[in-house]
Amino acid sequence: MTLRIAIGADHGGYELKKELVEGLRELKFKVDDVGAHSADPSDYPEFAHVVARGVAAGNFERGILVDGTGIGMCIVANRYPGVRCCNVHDVFSARYGRMHNDCNVLALGGRVIGVGLAWEIVNVWLAAEFAGGDRHVRRLSKIDVR
Repeated sequence: MTLRIAIGADHGGYELKKELVEGLRELKFKVDDVGAHSADPSDYPEFAHVVARGVAAGNFERGILVDGTGIGMCIVANRYPGVRCCNVHDVFSARYGRMHNDCNVLALGGRVIGVGLAWEIVNVWLAAEFAGGDRHVRRLSKIDVR
């Protein structure tokens, strides 16, 4: 199965998003680019809502969000039930975000990391699988507010 990935960015993540969209399509992933489509000032919540809503609804298996730091996008995405967004700036966190937390949305900072590191992070995150098991499943079940 080819993963279907939604990707969105504001102006702070636009350039990095362009690189990722192009590369992911070359790797034959199904990629929906929800914007921004220019470096003109834009509001990150607009794009984060589209990606998170799509992942929460099951329209996409994964989502990638890019703003200046990844923080704002991550906050928005994590408001959606079933979305587990991790704001990542290193490969280790990308791997364990998937393995231990089953993160299905990745938030990156276009002003914090370069294209090379972003690619390493995305590749590790896409390749890593949720470890499952009682320990991790139990912890995930405790995330939602009761």
